[in-house]
Amino acid sequence: MLGVRWHEQAEAPASARPLYLLAWVQGIFYALTGLWPLLHMPSFLAVTGPKVDLWLVKTVGLLILVIGAVLLVGARRRSIGPELALLAAGAAAALAGVDLVYALSDRISDIYLLDAAAEIGLVILWIASWWRTAARRKGSRRLA
Repeated sequence: MLGVRWHEQAEAPASARPLYLLAWVQGIFYALTGLWPLLHMPSFLAVTGPKVDLWLVKTVGLLILVIGAVLLVGARRRSIGPELALLAAGAAAALAGVDLVYALSDRISDIYLLDAAAEIGLVILWIASWWRTAARRKGSRRLA
């Protein structure tokens, strides 16, 4: 089974700590970047470039904020299951794809290439952490 959920246990195994840390980091990153255009659109536009549809910027900001909140709740509750890992890695992959396609075609500012690098890093970290945690858990079952 792929599940690596420990919220029913009093103390999660040490092997799950990278998943919690990753959920905290990505959750904070997404919460801050999602809030930014909602709280101060002028500075957001100064860094990311002009936008035509500000309602769309706010919509994307809200969606990223919600994803960040879900990651933070999962990290706080120490409940990192396949659903949360898929949401985290999938959101990062989707954002990286959009960043790359549109920045490389000069539709959006090149600053989005920095975000693409961060998002790709998150995808790699989620995949590596998930498989490492699952392998450790499987190995510990063999020893029991």
